[in-house]
Amino acid sequence: VSAAAPPEHLQLLESWMKSYKPEELFDENGRLNPELAELAPKGDRRMGANPHANGGLLLHELRMPDFKKYAVPIPVRGTGGEGDTYVSGRFLRDVIRENRDKRNFRIFGPDETVSNRLDIVFEATNRQWLGPVDEHDEFLSSSGGVMEMLSEHQCEGWLEGYLLTGRHGLFNCYEAFIHIIDSMFNQHAKWLKTTREIPWRRNIASLNILLTSTVWRQDHNGFTHQDPGFIDHVVNKKADIVRVYLPPDANCLLSVTDHCLRSCHYVNVIVAGKHPAPQWLTIDEAIEHCTRGIGIWDWASNDQDCEPDVVMACSGDVPTLETLAAVTILREHLPELKIRVINVVDLFKLEKNTEHAHGLCDKDFDELFTTGKPVIFAFHGYPWLVHRLTYNRANNANIHVRGYKEEGTITTSFDMTVLNEMDRFHLVMDVIDRLPQTGSKGVHLKQQLMDKLIEHKQYIRANGKDMPEILDWKWTDRTES
Repeated sequence: VSAAAPPEHLQLLESWMKSYKPEELFDENGRLNPELAELAPKGDRRMGANPHANGGLLLHELRMPDFKKYAVPIPVRGTGGEGDTYVSGRFLRDVIRENRDKRNFRIFGPDETVSNRLDIVFEATNRQWLGPVDEHDEFLSSSGGVMEMLSEHQCEGWLEGYLLTGRHGLFNCYEAFIHIIDSMFNQHAKWLKTTREIPWRRNIASLNILLTSTVWRQDHNGFTHQDPGFIDHVVNKKADIVRVYLPPDANCLLSVTDHCLRSCHYVNVIVAGKHPAPQWLTIDEAIEHCTRGIGIWDWASNDQDCEPDVVMACSGDVPTLETLAAVTILREHLPELKIRVINVVDLFKLEKNTEHAHGLCDKDFDELFTTGKPVIFAFHGYPWLVHRLTYNRANNANIHVRGYKEEGTITTSFDMTVLNEMDRFHLVMDVIDRLPQTGSKGVHLKQQLMDKLIEHKQYIRANGKDMPEILDWKWTDRTES
């Protein structure tokens, strides 16, 4: 009630408050009477001390199988893979097996476990289901470790409740539809931030989100299923709460998944492909690369004894493929160029260490990306996110980012990159445009690539699939080129 309210309003308020007989509850100094204070629960009887309201008190570490056992052999760079999530599914299957007695790990998702190629987990568990079971139903049980419902809200809520009561989990979702739980993610991230500042609150297991069925491989679902922007939303939250990982292949996904499942009190977002794709790093190389979070791929670079002419950076599985394909074109047609290839797994490595604990200091960033050379950056998501994270770096003006720019339809996988100008041909043309020393050779190569783009369009319209030189492309080492 405002002090300027009519007197009769104030009298009504006073009468209402006096009806509680405050003189029986408080002494003359306004303190609660001791005999009433004695009624309050003490010690472990207090509501905030109940372990079910402080899930970290109940938390047990997961028993984790050695993820290296699931590694993809890499006899040569670019070995064909089964699908990155399919490989990680074997690991998740055995995480379920290892913790079956404690029943403290579940996988959640909106009816997409099979679609996201994690169905191998059904060798170890079933879907939780309490209704009737028909003869054609698959993998249903009253005690399943997978919880599915075609409602991202429901799945996120289930997972949050599961974590808050001391357990562990993973939410797998189509990349485009994770936006449905944007506001729920917001509130959980805020809760994690706030409880980290409360000394009696114990840390809980991290909220792990696996995004797959990604923007670059939606050749049958189309434009509605193409949106990599959830990571833009995630980076708005406190730096000590959020993490974003874009592993380039299955072995890196194994390393990242193991790390995330062991972590506490973060939101970890992993973006990975589900379709068969080239594999680049051995498991030991993957562990080293993911531990660093960013690094030069020496085997793909040729600037070991000098400054590079150009830095080719990439983050995400498809951007990595297109970048390496662009490098092979440059090596063949402009062999005099010195090229440095950098891959980014941990997105926050791009940010300054003063802003994020994972960020690089200026010295380390400048050593990688130089202070004046052109950087052609192929990125999984929207290009401006990279600019946002690197805006205050010395070489920011020379960083040119290719990524998704809201161009999509039902089309071939390679055509998705062409529509968004992140394909190998556009990347090579970006290099030529920024290196005047390529001269006449560069001009002629650029025209050849423009002709290739026309040929590509004609071919997919006539055949409904990508050109053989795209489908059959293989990485070749420098000694082979």
